[in-house]
Amino acid sequence: MAIVKGIFQATGSIKGVSFYSPVGSDKVIMRTKGGATKERIAKGKEFEKLRHHQAEWGGCVQFARGVRGAVGELYRLADFNLSPVWTGMGKKLIKLDTISPIGERKLQLTVYKQALNDFNFNRNYPLASILRVMPTVEVDRQALKATVVFPRINTESHLVNFQRLPYFRLIACLGTVSDMHYKPVMQTNYDALNPELQGFSVSKMSNWLSTNDIIDEQTFIMQFDDHFIPMITDDITLVVSVGMEFGNVAFGGSIVEVKRAGCARILKVL
Repeated sequence: MAIVKGIFQATGSIKGVSFYSPVGSDKVIMRTKGGATKERIAKGKEFEKLRHHQAEWGGCVQFARGVRGAVGELYRLADFNLSPVWTGMGKKLIKLDTISPIGERKLQLTVYKQALNDFNFNRNYPLASILRVMPTVEVDRQALKATVVFPRINTESHLVNFQRLPYFRLIACLGTVSDMHYKPVMQTNYDALNPELQGFSVSKMSNWLSTNDIIDEQTFIMQFDDHFIPMITDDITLVVSVGMEFGNVAFGGSIVEVKRAGCARILKVL
């Protein structure tokens, strides 16, 4: 692999050489084509260990999708790509299974819930730096219910309105993530232990609030429909996340959210 510098900024391929720019970089990478064929990787004995790691990676990808589903619409408030971070987290979790053979190890978030606790969706402006009061959380696991209470907010001292926008709103979400296990009959070789509750969420949102006001205490109650309650098992992790986003007046007088002017955080994992 080589890095192309100077005025030569081609992308694509020329006679067996590929040029591409990685996401988030202005560099152009050059590499030659080739390597083992897909069939050889799928069947060759020398690639058996690679296939085991590929199977586990597929489980990690599904785990990341489950977390994404569990945080609901708060996912859109992130200022960086969360999916590869959660996939990498899944890889770390799967390595903690020291009993099962490689390629069949379990991914158990229920055993290592602290991995997701206090996870911030933002690197530039984390939630605690924008909203200087944190909500309290109460969870009834058996009822699949969570209550989030935002305390009274004095926007002059508790809200950092760095873009000087006129409105904001608060969001709370309750979601579920299932542990993953090896299941060779699946196309990816991994499946959720409890697929009925993998990556589901319930969200609640406040009305648009003025960024120049004193806001009364806000209470959000999130609860899954009754038919989900009998499905709860020890293989499920509950995830409570909160966030906020700013809004502005659009054409016609309606209030709309401003892109990249929000933040979120996983507040409790149990």
